[in-house]
Amino acid sequence: MEIQALTKYARMSPKKVREVANEIQGRSVPEATDLLSLIPRKSARLLAKTLKSAVANAENNHNLSADKLVVHRALVECGPVLKRFKAGARGSAKPRVKRMSHLRIVLSDSKA
Repeated sequence: MEIQALTKYARMSPKKVREVANEIQGRSVPEATDLLSLIPRKSARLLAKTLKSAVANAENNHNLSADKLVVHRALVECGPVLKRFKAGARGSAKPRVKRMSHLRIVLSDSKA
């Protein structure tokens, strides 16, 4: 059985979040939670929040124990992009692209 949680419109570029998300794929939930608590990055805090939500979904909706779950997938998808401009030299405008991402964590039973 697969249980998922989704965080949308996280104000961080998908590339930065994917670096941390690849570290937790295939690990058990307690191990992934410990690993995320030790990584000093904003993306680790966002993924930890989504992982806690997925565990809560598994416990409340499907009566599963968190110790028996495995992080099956940690997907990071591109969200909308904010296009802004900042003043540049000699009266010009320099474009800024502020990216967002959607985080999806899929948990599964260790049996499957």
